[in-house]
Amino acid sequence: MNDRAWVTISNAEGLAWEDNAARGRMAETVWPVVVVGAGAAGLVAAIFAAEGGRPVLLLERTDRPGQKILIAGGGRCNVLPAQAHSGVFETDSPREALEAALAAWPLDQQTRFFEHTLGVRLKREDFPTVFTPPYPGVVMTSRFGGPGKLFPVSDQARQVRDALLDEARRRGVTLWTNASVEKIERLKTNDWRLKIEDWKLKPSHHPSSHLQSSNPQSSVFSHRLIIATGGLSVPTTGSDGTGLRLVEALGHAVTAPYPALTPLLGGGPAHHALAGVSLPVRLTTEGGLSRQAEGSFLFTHRGYSGPAVLDMSHAVTRPQPAPRPTLRVQWGEQSAEEWTAALVQARGGVLQVLRERLPERLARHLVAEAGLVETQRAAELRRADRQRLLDRLTRYPLPISGDEGYRKAEVTGGGVRLDQVHPATLESRVCPNLFLCGEILDVFGPIGGYNFLWAWASGYVAGRGASASDK
Repeated sequence: MNDRAWVTISNAEGLAWEDNAARGRMAETVWPVVVVGAGAAGLVAAIFAAEGGRPVLLLERTDRPGQKILIAGGGRCNVLPAQAHSGVFETDSPREALEAALAAWPLDQQTRFFEHTLGVRLKREDFPTVFTPPYPGVVMTSRFGGPGKLFPVSDQARQVRDALLDEARRRGVTLWTNASVEKIERLKTNDWRLKIEDWKLKPSHHPSSHLQSSNPQSSVFSHRLIIATGGLSVPTTGSDGTGLRLVEALGHAVTAPYPALTPLLGGGPAHHALAGVSLPVRLTTEGGLSRQAEGSFLFTHRGYSGPAVLDMSHAVTRPQPAPRPTLRVQWGEQSAEEWTAALVQARGGVLQVLRERLPERLARHLVAEAGLVETQRAAELRRADRQRLLDRLTRYPLPISGDEGYRKAEVTGGGVRLDQVHPATLESRVCPNLFLCGEILDVFGPIGGYNFLWAWASGYVAGRGASASDK
C-alpha cells in the first residue's frame, strides 16, 4: 500500500505519481500516525514514528519536501554544529522540554545517524563565528573563533534531503505532496480528522498529466498526529504560519512569533555607501535583552548582515516594550585598551593606524565621524579626541530602522510554549495524541547548525513518542 502512494523524488527534482487513485482510497484509512510537514523535523519524526513497521502518512503542502534543507548553508546544508549545549538556544518558555529533547538524542547520536544510518559522511569546518548566551556554565567560545560546523563531505544539501526521504521510504512511510492541511478536528475518540484542500498534481512537475486530479476537500483520519509545519520564515518554502493558526485554534498558548536570524535595516546613505565591507566584530546589547555575539559583520545596501548580526537580530525584532535595545559594535578584534596603546605608540597619522586593522572605507568613515583629520598624528591626539574615536571604534551605536522580516529570516522566534508539551514525548498537554516538533515550538538557536540540531532532536522525540503511545 505504501509503495503505491509514495512520491518519488529524483535528482532532477522530477516528481512521479505511481497511482493517484490509491490516494483517494487511502484517505479513508485511519492511520496510526500522520505527520504534517515534510521539512527537517517532519521527516525525522516520520522515520522514527514508523519504527517497527507502523504505517505512517507524511503530508507536505508543497510539491517539494525538505525545501529548507535544500537551501540551507547556501545549498551545502550545515547539518549540525560541531559541539552543542542547550544554553545557546533562545526561548521565552520554561526550558525543560528543550533540554529533555536535546538530551534524548544528543549530538553524537545524531552524527552517527547521518553518517551510519543515512550514509551521509560529514566533515568539520571552523568559522570565525561566536555566540555567547548569558547562561551559566556555557563555554562555547574563544576570541573570534567559533565551535565549528558539520557539512556533508559532498557539499550537497540534496544528499541530506534525499537520504532522509530514502530512509523514510525504506521504513514504509507514505508521502503525499500538494496536500495542504487547512483544518484539524479532534474527535470524541481523541482521534483526529484533517481537512485537506487542493490536492492537485502540477503538470510542470508531473509529465504524466493524465494522472492529474483535483479533490478540493477531503479528510484524513489518524490516531496520533504530529505537527511539524514550521513557522513563518522563508514563506516561499510553504511556511506561512498555518500550523501555528491550527494549533492555536485547538487551545495552545503561543508566544507571538517574530523573525529571527534576519538581516537588519538602517544606517542611511553614509552606511549604505559601505556596502560590501566585511570584518569581524563584537556586538553587545544596551537595554532590553543582555546578549553578545562575535563574528563576521557585513554592510549591505539596506543595512547590516553577517553571522554576528543574524545571531543578535532577535534582540531587536522580538515584541517588547519600547524603546528598542541599542546594539553596540566593537569594530575589529581590538579592545579599547589595545586601540589606546596602538594610537599612543603610533608614529603615523590616525587613518594609518586604523586602516592597518580595519577595512579602509570603514576606517575613513570612523575618522570623519569622530571629527578628526586623517593625517593628524595619532600620538598627538588630545585625550577628548582620542576618547571620541575610541567610542566609535569599540562602542559604536548601530542605527537600526527595521529588519528584513520573514522573507530573509532563517528561523521564526516564538511559537507554541514549551510548557504546553510533555518534555519526554513532546505530546501536547492540551490535546492528547497530538505531538509538536521543530520550528512551531518556541525554540531557536544561533546560526551554525543549531536549528537543525533542534529539528532533528525534536522530530526524533515526537516520532518516538507518537509511535510508543500507539502500541
